[in-house]
Amino acid sequence: MLNRLLAAALALALPATALACPFCSSQGQTLAGELAAADMIVVATVVKSERDEKDFTRSRTELRVDKMIKPHPAFEKRGDLVIPRYIPVEKGKDPPQLLLFCYVNTDNTDAAVAAVASSAAVFPQYRNASIDAYRGDEIRAKSKLPEYLDEARKYQTAPVQQRLAFYFQHLEDDELFISSDAYMEFGNADYKDVKELAKSLPADTLLKWLKDPNTSAARHGLYGLLLGHCGKSEHAATLAKLLNDPDAAPTLGLDGMFAGYVLLDPKAGWDLLANIAADRKREFTTRYAALRTVRFFHEHRSDVIPADKVMAAMKSLAEQDDIADIAIDDLRKWKAWDQSGFVFELAKRETHADPLVRRATLKFALLAAASGDKTAADYVDRIRKEKPKLVADAEALLESELPKKK
Repeated sequence: MLNRLLAAALALALPATALACPFCSSQGQTLAGELAAADMIVVATVVKSERDEKDFTRSRTELRVDKMIKPHPAFEKRGDLVIPRYIPVEKGKDPPQLLLFCYVNTDNTDAAVAAVASSAAVFPQYRNASIDAYRGDEIRAKSKLPEYLDEARKYQTAPVQQRLAFYFQHLEDDELFISSDAYMEFGNADYKDVKELAKSLPADTLLKWLKDPNTSAARHGLYGLLLGHCGKSEHAATLAKLLNDPDAAPTLGLDGMFAGYVLLDPKAGWDLLANIAADRKREFTTRYAALRTVRFFHEHRSDVIPADKVMAAMKSLAEQDDIADIAIDDLRKWKAWDQSGFVFELAKRETHADPLVRRATLKFALLAAASGDKTAADYVDRIRKEKPKLVADAEALLESELPKKK
């Protein structure tokens, strides 16, 4: 087990394969990802749908293809597309227009589940091809989504800065489908790329978005971070006012706004952040946002705040029982074995008797001991004698965190 724990300790030092935007709350498959994955993408309007109550595989929906976003030779021309599923149409309403992401099966032999491109010009090699939609999203009338996707396709192979600049233009699009996708692109982007782009962004626009009550609170983290890289002293002052005003301060995205303020004014920004991190009277969500910001400056911007100040802020969080387990986990991931005495003193407090805090302390101790820390080794030996199952469970958790073998 010692070798495995040593491996876990080493794994903590390995760089992440993808350092995603640290204050974006939305990550996942973007429309650009779907553009690459789908065989065919169309905008189509439902013409007629039939539901087979006895055999759902015989249900079908006929659609009129209005626009081809990503063509496929199996359906070269516009026409009617029939897919083997039922898409309902509400009575008294216009039939829905859908953005359909399709796969093409070029070796289909099961007619019961095959879609039919009835008006398509089918190439000989696609004579038996079937087309079905694995994803369909209803879009509003006169949606700009088809044009947005056309533009997004052009940027698929463009340099990352050009791609992000394109998506920045759509972050506050009035069409939620588009603005959400653009935001997700930033959520998936590496911080280093976001940082480079942010230097050239319009600070006044970002501040306007932050002050706008109609801006989704989930966006505040990203916008605050971006502002921190392109703003000036006057933007720092306004950001500070937003953060200090209990009526104006957002409930989400505080972490990115904290980071932006510190980047714009390291002294005043860090003083505010450190005070909030140490203030047990603050709401948990506010202190957790402060913790995430402290983590950001340790992991991404050690050039801005001295390491001793970052460590002091994380230790002040570890002293608070309701957030101590998270803070101690961070100290473990930072391999802060020189803080083992501090961590084990916390473990003696009644306030830190919560099982989550004790488990975090034990995981810290196991890796510190594996790295040669005698204080940690003594602590682990004592707990192992008193509660061997607790140690075994902590070891199993650490082993589960090791990178998966390919």
